Amino acid sequence: MRRIVITGASAGIGEALARYYAGPETVIGLIARRRGTLQALAGSLPGRFEIYALDVSDTAALERAAADYCSRHGAPDLVIANAGISVGTHGDDPADVEKLSRVLATNVIGLAASLAAFAPAMRAAGGGTLCGIASVAGMRGIPGAGAYSASKAAVIKWLESLRAELAGSGVAVVTICPGYIDTPMTRVNRYRMPFLLPADEAARRFARAIAARRRFTVIPWQMGLVSVLLRLLPPWLYDRLAARAPRKPRNLPL
Repeated sequence: MRRIVITGASAGIGEALARYYAGPETVIGLIARRRGTLQALAGSLPGRFEIYALDVSDTAALERAAADYCSRHGAPDLVIANAGISVGTHGDDPADVEKLSRVLATNVIGLAASLAAFAPAMRAAGGGTLCGIASVAGMRGIPGAGAYSASKAAVIKWLESLRAELAGSGVAVVTICPGYIDTPMTRVNRYRMPFLLPADEAARRFARAIAARRRFTVIPWQMGLVSVLLRLLPPWLYDRLAARAPRKPRNLPL
């Protein structure tokens, strides 16, 4: 029996990953805020499921969920910290600082807490994979999306540190940086999104990277080239180009 835990499993990439991994030989822990949506998802798929309706920024709730899952099924073979939120922000607006706090709580603290909750059991078992979903947006500061960019940059560095900390334990740490994926989070964008991937195709590519235990990967590969170019741009040129970029809507619910 393969044991998998996925956060942010009620929609988007998390739902697509749950559908990809579901099968008669899997027991999947589904974590998200909406219990009804998780129950409907579990009811539509083969395999066994444990449902934990919680906010990943609630570290105590995550620890209880991890303890429950591990007591029932043992240490997971795979944990995917996927839960994330996004909203347009302007760094010169004091009102948007609260948005920054909420995004960091979910995208950074929530990811770190999700992995930390299961890591001790996996280390004790001597194996498994911890996967964190970052973003190409973490490569440079995206105008109008400073909170999201900052959160994903922090995720990349946190996972890099965690990978070194777990070296020799048998537990792999995988960082996946998606480009644009067709999910509810991106459908609100009112601009062209190059190399947009359907969520089910993204899930297949994520799974291949996880199975290969790739330390760091950008999906799709075309966005990997874009990310390299972005990092090579000198600040003055990036600033000039970014100033004309379209902005994400600022009135999205969190």
